[in-house]
Amino acid sequence: MIRILIAGFGRFPGAPFNPTEALARRLAARRRPALNDTSRTAHVFRTSYAAVGDELPKLIARQKPDAVLLLGLAGRTSYVRIETRAQNRMSLVFPDVDGHVPARAPIRAGQRALTGRAPFRRLLHAARAAHVAARLSRDAGRYLCNYTYFRAIEETAEHARAPLVAFVHVPLPRARQSRSAGRLSSGDLARAGEAILVALVAAARRRR
Repeated sequence: MIRILIAGFGRFPGAPFNPTEALARRLAARRRPALNDTSRTAHVFRTSYAAVGDELPKLIARQKPDAVLLLGLAGRTSYVRIETRAQNRMSLVFPDVDGHVPARAPIRAGQRALTGRAPFRRLLHAARAAHVAARLSRDAGRYLCNYTYFRAIEETAEHARAPLVAFVHVPLPRARQSRSAGRLSSGDLARAGEAILVALVAAARRRR
């Protein structure tokens, strides 16, 4: 049984709607042959440094996942971004949903950026094969998405067989009735998310 932890986020200042909440749950419940023999757990973090810091280590310890798929909102992006690195930095400007702003920029003193553990180009090709615009990215930002990615890579590094860890930023989908050119729909995000999940599961199976 391949164990997959799929996590999204709730709302945050400037984003009263976060599509990753529904997307994480949808991917965890999706049924198809390529996902047989998988145990998928969906979790939605409050967009809070305290919530992520408290819940993420417990989730990883309890679930013992073979792969972690993190989903975040990049509202100003029009395509799916597969993040390859987590920067050792936090925003000293933008508060989380609790109104908290970190007192210092580095997440961990003396640590450099961390590289995720996933077959990133395979994930990219999978999303594009689903006919969804997607790119690789080396900068996950300075907010909770980057913080969670950094902590997930760090938290799983000491495991006997460190699980795959990937972070995918998705754009805000267009309204259901809208036909805005260049904007992805909720269906597009679901298709890309499923394709990426299937590719991640396949990679986890190969490591067994």
